[in-house]
Amino acid sequence: MFPTMIGTVVIAGIIGYLAEKTEFTHNGILASIIICVGGAFLFYFIRLMFGFGFSSPGVNAIVSSIGALIIVPFHWRK
Repeated sequence: MFPTMIGTVVIAGIIGYLAEKTEFTHNGILASIIICVGGAFLFYFIRLMFGFGFSSPGVNAIVSSIGALIIVPFHWRK
């Protein structure tokens, strides 16, 4: 359980960094990493509690990080 959580955080951080470096988002590096890690944690705990998700924890981390980057910044912008 603990290595899966650490791997989720690492993958989410990498996705956040790459999203900012490839100009997919314009939030700033730290903000993008925080958004990705938050989304990945949320999806990780939903998977633990309810069993939803894909077969691989890595795929869960990637999909939830990208989903958080798409939903959060556009939701708060005007």
